[in-house]
Amino acid sequence: MDPAQVLKGMLDTAVLGALRGRRTYGYNLVRHLREQGFAEIADASVYGTLRRLHRAELLTSEIVESETGPPRKYYTLNEAGVAELARSTKTWEEITATMDRILNQEGT
Repeated sequence: MDPAQVLKGMLDTAVLGALRGRRTYGYNLVRHLREQGFAEIADASVYGTLRRLHRAELLTSEIVESETGPPRKYYTLNEAGVAELARSTKTWEEITATMDRILNQEGT
């Protein structure tokens, strides 16, 4: 199984989860996801996901001036994003429970 393909299918949920309770900008989010174990995640994948989630009105954003460089776009979950995270989390839990049952059953 290719871990990159699994991540690709769950990247929206991972990004929503990483944004829960925090406000952050794209590159900081990339670093956070890498620190959490997604070492091979591409910057472009995360930025594309942020744009898609923002267009879907699951995130709010604001431009904040930076003292050390160009302005940064900060993202936060909005109410719709929190609801989508809850829905996606439930789906993930159902999938992992099903896989656990399948993988841990003995020959029948």
